[in-house]
Amino acid sequence: MHLRFVGIDPNTGDGESPTVWVDEDNADLVFQGWKADDETTEGCLKTGGIPDHEAVVRVPARMIHIIREACDAAERAQLR
Repeated sequence: MHLRFVGIDPNTGDGESPTVWVDEDNADLVFQGWKADDETTEGCLKTGGIPDHEAVVRVPARMIHIIREACDAAERAQLR
């Protein structure tokens, strides 16, 4: 696996904030985010279950430009 770091929450203070990477082997996006609170999880469950091997994470809107960059990198990885 070759993870390419794309960006971290610009408001990070201690380096342990939401982060985005692209797996350059398969173009998957990899997110580190805040664990979803109960209200968010309940809202997600309205559209289907969350398997034990999956998680709901929250990434702040201020990271949209970073996520767009990750999507562009993922598309480029698929073109190889």
